[in-house]
Amino acid sequence: MSITPDQIQRPEVVAELRALFDDYEAALMANDVQALNDFFWCSPQVTRYGIADRQWGHDELVAYRASVPPPDFTRELHEVRITTFGADMAVAMCEFTRSDTALRGFQTQTWVRLPTGWKIVSAHVSMLPWPSSCSP
Repeated sequence: MSITPDQIQRPEVVAELRALFDDYEAALMANDVQALNDFFWCSPQVTRYGIADRQWGHDELVAYRASVPPPDFTRELHEVRITTFGADMAVAMCEFTRSDTALRGFQTQTWVRLPTGWKIVSAHVSMLPWPSSCSP
């Protein structure tokens, strides 16, 4: 199936994904482990690369989330970008800053609409030093 230009960035799909992305962020900062687990595809194929960790498969993801303490920092999102492809696939990206470090964070999530709803099928989070000349 080919995606035609009129199927990219359909406003209703972008809005749907932005709401889910915001819900994910709220669950992350509240350390709502069940909600965080539920956002991800329940499959051995799901992949999450974290700042200093990695999970291959939903079982590893669930075990990781159970071991993570609630955040003792705040996060501010910058440059949230959501690109949708048709009604059933999207990539959500953002930069973020945290109150506990001068590092700049980067987050990418690939979302797919499955029979169980929208799920993250892959995610990548990283942080690195960021020159002040590049700040938002």
